Amino acid sequence: MTKYLKEQDINNSDIVEISDALRQGKIVVFPTDTVYGIGTNAYDKDACERIYEIKGRPMCKPLSVLISDISMLEEMVDYISPIEQKLIDNFWPGPLTIKFKKKLGVLPDIVSAGDQYVRIRFINEGIVYNLIKMSGVPLVAPSANLSGSITGTKIKNIIDELGGKVDYILDFGDVESDSVSTIVEVEEDKVIVIREGKITKEELSKVVSLKD
Repeated sequence: MTKYLKEQDINNSDIVEISDALRQGKIVVFPTDTVYGIGTNAYDKDACERIYEIKGRPMCKPLSVLISDISMLEEMVDYISPIEQKLIDNFWPGPLTIKFKKKLGVLPDIVSAGDQYVRIRFINEGIVYNLIKMSGVPLVAPSANLSGSITGTKIKNIIDELGGKVDYILDFGDVESDSVSTIVEVEEDKVIVIREGKITKEELSKVVSLKD
């Protein structure tokens, strides 16, 4: 059964309750700094599988991971290259998802769709930041919609699609923009833009060299 909470009704005890639920592998829909996400504990294999099942997401598509501080990044990745560090210094926290080589045996393989890389974004605002910080675990958080349908911006659509399938829906109203995070990876000291979103190629090119 889904528990619905409106922004104005959420208090500190709710944050503690939802954070505990996330740590235990429950599924929560919440707004991020881009669109709504459907999130759970990134370290919980079964919970991550449930995200795929609920969304109808192809298992070949990796999940992005949200963190609330750099120490979480260091727990999950093997190495941060100078170019990756440059991206971190200039665009984090913010809507830039960076593809890093992951540490073996830390995250369940399902998060990276069996790949040796993990996509990570550092966020430091809004309720999702409070939830990550309070729960103490990174969260996977793909957009809150069924695969192939409209990106999670309209709360009515989200409730219609995901109500009854998740444990909590946090209703903060509609999101004005459907602009998602930009996803990049570093290859041979150049940055490949996998998906252009809120951070544009032009903005990136002022800081790093882009690969054509």
